[in-house]
Amino acid sequence: MTAKTELIAEIGSVHDGSFGNAVKLVELAASLGADRVKFQTHIAEAETTRDAPSPPYFQGEDRFGYFERTGFSPSQWAALRDACAESGVGFLSSPFSIEAVELLEEVGVGSYKIASGEVTNLPLLEAVARTGKPVLLSSGMSDWEELDRAVDVLRRGHGPLVVLQCTSAYPCPPERVGLNVIGEMRQRYGLEVGFSDHSDGIAAALAAAALGATVIEKHLTFSRSMYGSDAANAAEPETFRALAEGLRQIETMLANRVDKDELGPYREMKRIFEKSVVTRCPVAAGEAFTRDNLTTKKPGTGIAAAAYGELLGRRAAQALPADHLLRDEDVVFGND
Repeated sequence: MTAKTELIAEIGSVHDGSFGNAVKLVELAASLGADRVKFQTHIAEAETTRDAPSPPYFQGEDRFGYFERTGFSPSQWAALRDACAESGVGFLSSPFSIEAVELLEEVGVGSYKIASGEVTNLPLLEAVARTGKPVLLSSGMSDWEELDRAVDVLRRGHGPLVVLQCTSAYPCPPERVGLNVIGEMRQRYGLEVGFSDHSDGIAAALAAAALGATVIEKHLTFSRSMYGSDAANAAEPETFRALAEGLRQIETMLANRVDKDELGPYREMKRIFEKSVVTRCPVAAGEAFTRDNLTTKKPGTGIAAAAYGELLGRRAAQALPADHLLRDEDVVFGND
């Protein structure tokens, strides 16, 4: 059996600082088929200088102010942990500072995600590794050397590690998805490999699953028209539901091998759709079969059309009318 492909709903900061929205997004993710939900744990003072630039895809407010405004208190994080448990989904988060790791440890986070921009932040990786908890390592901004170093650090924690192919582009165009990297990562590290999807639609994520990605992460939002840094490039509910359903179908496909020599399921279809050798015109007893008096037609209940060439030159065992499906008794085989 093929293992279940885990679907993570990336809530990130789509809640825009609203604890109520965060809870509702957890409930929505669970109802749509997510296995886990992922947040981002930002502590502005610990993470960024006050004059750090904003990314090009979100210029609505300065980074420090945005992280400060949208951050949650320890009690709210604990409540989100409980909301995930009540909804039956796993709770994980991306810390962006050592202080955030400490906060999440106090809260009791189930597992960690290393965001693409933190791959080279070795002190943070060391802090996460020391927890011994499962880790998802994103790779969107890293080359192989940087990723090798991060994998080495996280392996020291002895917790389960999954490396995610990711392209840090919002949205990611098809030509930059990098599905080829999934196999390269698996071979390079001997680890489970997943896919963090920043593309529009669900095609990339489904393709990744078909290529063996064991974890799929996709941003989720109530609406792409919501304010904030993530919503415009996230999946709306119906898109996310379609992704979940598609992943389950792919699991079934991968888990059930098909034997091309097993034709039992097609026996009746073959009778209806395949063709037999048929007389074009009346054929006298003893007359040789030729291309002029034989053709092929449905149904496939007589001598199979594949034997057409073998019948040429043989003789009719009896007089045959036009449009007659040949059977073995209608043909003189051998020297008799």
